[in-house]
Amino acid sequence: MFFALLFLTSLAAFALSTVSGGGAGLLLLPVLGVGLATAQVPVALSVGSTISSAARLGLFIRHIEWRVVRWFVPLSLPGAFVGVWLLDRMSPLYLEAVLGLFLLGNLPMLFRRQREMDAKPGRPGTLLVLGLVAGFVSGLTGAVGLLFNRFYLRHGLSRQQVVATRAANEILLHLTKLVLYGAFGLFGANALIAGTVTGAAAIAAAFGVRKVLPRVGEITFRRLGYTAMVVAGAVMTVNAGSGLVAKHGISVASRRVPQGLDLSFNGFGGWVGVELRHNELPEIEYVVAFDTLPEAKRAVAAPLIEGAERVIVEAVLSWRSLAYELHVYRDGVLEKYEM
Repeated sequence: MFFALLFLTSLAAFALSTVSGGGAGLLLLPVLGVGLATAQVPVALSVGSTISSAARLGLFIRHIEWRVVRWFVPLSLPGAFVGVWLLDRMSPLYLEAVLGLFLLGNLPMLFRRQREMDAKPGRPGTLLVLGLVAGFVSGLTGAVGLLFNRFYLRHGLSRQQVVATRAANEILLHLTKLVLYGAFGLFGANALIAGTVTGAAAIAAAFGVRKVLPRVGEITFRRLGYTAMVVAGAVMTVNAGSGLVAKHGISVASRRVPQGLDLSFNGFGGWVGVELRHNELPEIEYVVAFDTLPEAKRAVAAPLIEGAERVIVEAVLSWRSLAYELHVYRDGVLEKYEM
């Protein structure tokens, strides 16, 4: 069932990707995450993207803009090595959240007039930096094309040139990643199957829309590209946000009290409370270690906690001052002291 859903989703994503300049990889990240372990998602996506890039090269090879390729590729390969090396050492969720917000930043471009979307070719130094960052992000997430779609759209390339040049830039990068994934022992049977299914859908999509692309106007092509970036950004942000909430046990609770509202934020192994009272400035409360109390406060608190079963120290931060509350439990009874 998962692989059938993956094929249909990949077919739609790669078809959209071809007529909008890219984005299938980032759109497929949350879909692949449903059936694969987190570390296997970039592997499957790289397998599928390699097949997709090869198919696009075969169809659009005469449109490649080589002056972009020769500056973009060299630093993308060491960037990919660093990204793959970090893959089993950190969660891609954090990067996915940042990338999602970055892509959402393209929203204003949807409302720009035609002359504000004119091409502004990048310099060779810019291409080198973009290649390095693209390699790193691609190694860590398995997808990167749409992140730099704005560069291709602003560089003065035609529709066919965008598709062909991206494929040329990315195929060597994807092949390098596959070697690195194997060297780091990240391959798995399910990842290979998912990648093959994704690649098959990519080939079908490429052949299906190759005659459609020349019929798409330049401005329409650019607007579709920016739309794809914004949609992918929204999907990535929601997906990464829900993943981080589950990973760190993040929750928010509220409670009405006679004079206002109490808010409680939990997560990352900690707790923060906010007290909102009528005609009073907000107060922020959070737990601190007893040893972090100022020496004078510890001297006052020492006799109050003797024989206690449990002690919790809360810092109370207001606009003008920092105070402390001491919560002492004896025989299941709470005694509260303000310092």
